[in-house]
Amino acid sequence: MRSGNQPDNITQQMKTTELQPSQEITLLQHLEKQAVEGIPASIDDCIAIADGIGDSTDWNNGLFGALCDAADRVREAIHGDTADTCSIVNGRSGRCTEDCKWCAQSDRHNTGCREYDFISEQEYFDTLMANHHAGVRRFSIVCSGRKVAMNDIRRYCELYKRSRELSPISLCASMGLLNKEELQALYDAGVRRYHCNIETAASYFPALCTTHTREDKLRTIRYAHEVGMEVCSGGIIGMGENLRQRLEMAAESRDAGAVSIPVNLLNPIPGTPLQHTPLISERDVVLTVALMRLVAPRQSIRFAGGRARMSRQATARMLRGGANGAIVGDMLTTIGNAMDEDRQLFASAGLKI
Repeated sequence: MRSGNQPDNITQQMKTTELQPSQEITLLQHLEKQAVEGIPASIDDCIAIADGIGDSTDWNNGLFGALCDAADRVREAIHGDTADTCSIVNGRSGRCTEDCKWCAQSDRHNTGCREYDFISEQEYFDTLMANHHAGVRRFSIVCSGRKVAMNDIRRYCELYKRSRELSPISLCASMGLLNKEELQALYDAGVRRYHCNIETAASYFPALCTTHTREDKLRTIRYAHEVGMEVCSGGIIGMGENLRQRLEMAAESRDAGAVSIPVNLLNPIPGTPLQHTPLISERDVVLTVALMRLVAPRQSIRFAGGRARMSRQATARMLRGGANGAIVGDMLTTIGNAMDEDRQLFASAGLKI
């Protein structure tokens, strides 16, 4: 019997070695049907669909268009027509000791990013209330560094406790590789979702970071679950990985128990080792998100950092092709889309906040 964590590989059941167009549509229809039931597609089946699409850039017609439409129907069936919005504020910036090749905040990279140890209360509460009045669903403090020390966690907990008095907005945190005691303190202060990206597929992670491991991240995710938190975990695409590895990242986040998978686009920041990495194409972003919807049908797939460089047409297709959430407002070290523009964009895709 199939389970949500053990998707069938339908292509292995095909008698021919190459899928014909009619077979590809049949396969897609099967993947859609099982995804609507919450059963994830296998990565091999998703790669078979991608191979059938080939080099096509037409995400509105042919097999590519059929994939995006199928992903949209899965999104609508499971998640409805409400955009799952969240916003973040940088609680601590720069001076990170880790060597993540993509990150502007590592002290090993000369990027000139803003540096401070603790956000001012005025900036924090101004940002909180701006998101509250904009109707944003979730709000998170995000901190640079391997982890936040307990003394600082207690200070952030005071901000969270006061936040609960001012707004019903759901509270999240992203503070690195915390232990169970530290996560419990956040939970007791009102934090109900913890963010810990796995960043990329396990097969590719060692090429991008050597100062911590995938197991370090999974341990923190387990602790977050143990104290009663939901988990948000995704990563960055466009760092040199292939399509299979992007889908592996989504599947690994799903299997780690994430309820939300943020999808960031690499912003090749000058001064980082990835500064000369070619930008991932809009076509590949749209394709990746549509296939991720089949791989992780029950999870929110959240378009996150890198949105500013996407065209309105590509972003709208993603919102009608599998994505059901977004980070709105500013994106840490890069500038995000204005919230009123986001509201209009969601409306044009048939979604509401």
